[in-house]
Amino acid sequence: MTVSNIEELNSHNPPEPQHQHDEEGNSLFGFIVFLLSESVIFFSFFVGYIVYKTTSTNWLPTGFEGLEIREPAINTVVLVSSSLTIFIAEKFLDRGNLWIFRLFWLLTMAMGGYFLYGQAVEWRGLPFGFTDGVFGGTFYLLTGFHGLHVFTGVLLQGIMLLRSFLPNNYIGGRFGIEATSLFWHFVDVIWIILFILIYVWQ
Repeated sequence: MTVSNIEELNSHNPPEPQHQHDEEGNSLFGFIVFLLSESVIFFSFFVGYIVYKTTSTNWLPTGFEGLEIREPAINTVVLVSSSLTIFIAEKFLDRGNLWIFRLFWLLTMAMGGYFLYGQAVEWRGLPFGFTDGVFGGTFYLLTGFHGLHVFTGVLLQGIMLLRSFLPNNYIGGRFGIEATSLFWHFVDVIWIILFILIYVWQ
């Protein structure tokens, strides 16, 4: 780590009192509880999807044979890989290299944006809508709700990226960075389950 990097990091991170560390730990615990509550919501959707799929006699819309898997698989690789880039970004932040942190953080945002674009293209090309049977409703509900979480994650990353240019941006700890990263890993795990349920298990 160069002297300039140390000076920049110090300008962004003054010494933190112990009570700030405690508050940050409490905030992170609360955020984990929030993610657990989100997991319950997604789990209920997963169970509903499985029940509907295994009990419906006419599961797919009339004339529709199944979803294409190639492009969603590419989107999946991109989204899952973004968990690695955001992890690398955090490691460079720990080392005090803010510029490389920003680079990998921005790359993560770009990968999330690519996923959202790919999902929008897929939706536009599908021959069924939200009201076309149980499959149509559950497909758009699950992928749309997840897409909303991806959009939220990218938005949070954008806020954290802007904060990295402000003096004393980590004076209260790195809760924002850690929470955003946790949220992003959560979004990726949820998508892996969705991809298996919707695209692999057809």
